[in-house]
Amino acid sequence: MTVHQRDWQAFVTPGKDGGVHMDLAVDGITCAACMGEIERGLKRLPGIRTARVNLTSQRLAVDWAEDLTGADEIVAELARLGYTAHPFDPASQKERQDKTGKELLRSLAVAGFAGMNIMLLSVSVWSGNATDITPETRDFFHWISALIALPTVAYAGRPFIRSAVNALAAGRLNMDVPIVIGVVLAVALSVIQTMQHQHHAYFESAVMLLFFLLVGRYLDHNMRGRTRSFAENIAALKAEVAARIGPDGTVREVPLSKVATGDLVLVSGGERVPVDGVVETGISEIDQSLVTGESVLVPVKPGQRVYAGTLNGAGALQVRVEAASGATLLDEVNRLLETASQAKSKYVRIADRAARLYAPLVHGAAALTFLGWLMAGLGWQPALVISISVLIITCPCALGLAVPAVQVVASGQLFRCGVLLNSGDAIERLSDVDTILFDKTGTLTLAEPELCTAIDPEDETIALAGRLALASRHPLSAALVKATGALKPLPDVSEVSGSGLETTVEGVVLKLGSALFCGASSEQIERVLQDNPGASLLAIRLGEQPVRLLPFRQSLRPDARRVVESLKDEGYRLEILSGDTVPSVALCAGTLGIEEWQAGMKPAQKIARLEALQKEGRKVLMVGDGLNDAPALAGAHVSLSPVSAVHLSQAAADAVFLGDKLQPVADALRLSKKARAAIEQNLWISALYNVIAVPVAVAGFVTPLMAAVAMSASSLAVTANALKLRWGESRPSSPIDEPRRGQRQPARG
Repeated sequence: MTVHQRDWQAFVTPGKDGGVHMDLAVDGITCAACMGEIERGLKRLPGIRTARVNLTSQRLAVDWAEDLTGADEIVAELARLGYTAHPFDPASQKERQDKTGKELLRSLAVAGFAGMNIMLLSVSVWSGNATDITPETRDFFHWISALIALPTVAYAGRPFIRSAVNALAAGRLNMDVPIVIGVVLAVALSVIQTMQHQHHAYFESAVMLLFFLLVGRYLDHNMRGRTRSFAENIAALKAEVAARIGPDGTVREVPLSKVATGDLVLVSGGERVPVDGVVETGISEIDQSLVTGESVLVPVKPGQRVYAGTLNGAGALQVRVEAASGATLLDEVNRLLETASQAKSKYVRIADRAARLYAPLVHGAAALTFLGWLMAGLGWQPALVISISVLIITCPCALGLAVPAVQVVASGQLFRCGVLLNSGDAIERLSDVDTILFDKTGTLTLAEPELCTAIDPEDETIALAGRLALASRHPLSAALVKATGALKPLPDVSEVSGSGLETTVEGVVLKLGSALFCGASSEQIERVLQDNPGASLLAIRLGEQPVRLLPFRQSLRPDARRVVESLKDEGYRLEILSGDTVPSVALCAGTLGIEEWQAGMKPAQKIARLEALQKEGRKVLMVGDGLNDAPALAGAHVSLSPVSAVHLSQAAADAVFLGDKLQPVADALRLSKKARAAIEQNLWISALYNVIAVPVAVAGFVTPLMAAVAMSASSLAVTANALKLRWGESRPSSPIDEPRRGQRQPARG
C-alpha cells in the first residue's frame, strides 16, 4: 500500500526580511482559546517570527526563518497540539466550512427531535405518583429513553467528542472536554440508575445539553460565515487572465501573473478590469463601487484611472498597466480584510487567559463538589448528579465567545461602512479617541485637483490645451482633460522635463505647463492667486497670445463639512496638520470650521505636535495619506488612511477607509465605541453568570437539564448582545455587495 505524503515545502512562499511564509487551513478551531494555543505552541519552535490564526476563516499564517525550522515541522507541531492542517485554498476551505455547517445542522436536528421524545417520556414518569405508574412501566420508559439517547449522543455529540479527544490526546484541555465529560457522566449515571430501578434518570439532560450547545455553535458558525462571505465576494471580483495587446497589435489572453507594469491590456464591454492602470483609448462607464462605495456608473475616458475588480460597461478600453497581480488595490483590500477578525486586543488577551484557566477550574470545582457532598453524608449518586450540574453550568463557552463574537460582527459592520482594519486592536484604540488630527491634501480634500473657474466650451485655445494635456500624467493635466472633455491627443508632443509640454498647431507653438515655462509675469501670477488663494496654477500659451493661467484646487470631500460638524458635536477636538501652504490650509480650515490648524509642517513637526498632545493625556487619531504623514500615523494612538494613500502610509495606518467621502472616519469611531461597550457587557455577562450560577449549582439546586439550559442561555446571550451591533445599524451600502438591487447593469458583448 502506497502512503500518501504531502510535500509541505511546495506551499512555502518568500516572506518578509528574508524569511518564508505559509498559509494553512486548520481543522478543529472552535474558540479564542484554540487560537492562543496554536499561536503559543508554534512560537516555541525555533525561528518562528509570527503565527496568526484567523478565527473566522480558520486560516493560519506563519512567517519564519527557513534555516531554523522546516514546513513539515510546523505541520507536525500542529498535529501534536491536536489540529489537522491542510494547504489553504479558499475554494476547498469554503467546501470544508459548508460541510461543517451541514454536520452541525444535522446534529442539531437529531438532538432536537430526540430530546423532545425523551422529554415526553420523562414527563410521563415525573407527572405520575407512585400509585399512578408501576415500576415496570417507569423502567420501560427509561430504557426507551436510553435507546433514543445513546445513539443520539454518539451522533449529535461528534463535533464535541472529536475536539475533546484530540485535545486530551495532545495533553491539553479545551472547552469541549468538560462538555463531553458532563454528557458521558449524565448518560452513564442514567443507565446505572435505570439498571437499579431508581425513579430518576437524566437522559433528557444529556441530549438537551447537546441540543442547546449545537444551537449556539451553529449560530456562531453561521455568523462567521457571513463575515467570510465578504472575502469570498472580493475573491470573486479578481480576474485570473488578461487580454494583453502585443507590440504588433495582436491580442492574447495570458495569466494575470504574466502581465507586467507598462503592458497594454484590452478590457471588453461587460468584463471586469484585471489590473490597476490608466485608460489610453476608449470611452465607457465603470462600476467603481469597490473603490468609492457608490453604485452609480462613472464615465471613463483616456487619461483616467481604473482599478482591478471594477466592472466595465459597454465600451472597450485599452488600459496601460500600473499595477498587476498581487499589487493592485483589490489585492490590498483583500490583505486588509484578512486581518479584520484577527484582533489581539487587551480584551482578547483577558478572555484567552481566563479561558485557559477555566478548564482546570471547572474540573476542580466539580470534583470538590462531589467530594464535599460525599463528606456531608450524601450518597455517591446524588453527589455525582450535583457535580455533573456544576461541570455543565460552569462551561466557559460564554467567555470564549464574549470577545470574538463582537469582533466578527464589528469587523463586518466596519467593512460595510468602507473601513478595513489593518491592526487587531484598532477597534479598542479607536474607542479611546478624544482628539483627531487631519492632514489636508488627499484626506480632507480629494486627491485629484479640479479647475476653480468655469471655462468656455467654445474657447479653442483651452480645447487645444486639453488635447495637449492628454500626453501627460501630471495631476493638473488630468484635471484639465477632465474639465475640457478632450478625447483626441495632439501629434508630435515633446516634454520639457519638470516644466511642461509643447507642440506645434498649424505652425504655431502651443505650450502647457508651469507659469515660468510659459512666460507668465510675477504680477499676473500674484493677481490670479489673490483671487484663488492656495490654488495650483497651470499655464497655457499659444503663439504670441497672452499667457492663460488656470487655477486648480483640490476640492473638499463632498461630506467633509457635515462630518466635521458631527465630530465636533460629539466632543472631539479637531486639528489640521498640513505640509501645504498657509493660504490653502487657512481656506480649508475656515470652510470646515476647524479653529486649530498648522501649515507648512514637516514630518518631525507633526510628531512633535503628537507628543505634545500625548503629554496632555490626549488619545489621538491621526488621519493622513502622504509620505510625510507616515511617521505621524505610526506614532499616533490610532490612525486611519484613505485608500488613495501611498502604500507606506497604508502600512503605517491601523485602518484604511474606502471611497471619496469622510463618513467612514465617523463610522469607525461610532462603531468602535459600540463594539467596546458590547465587549465589556459580554465580559460582565459571563462573569455575573458564573458568580450566580456556580454557588446555586454547588448547593444542589440545579439539575443537569437546568444547567444545560442556563449554560446555553449564557452563550446565546453574549452572541445576541454582539448581534445588536448589526441590528442597531441601518444597513449601509457595502462596496462589494453583488448584485446591487436596482442598479443598472452594463450591457454585455
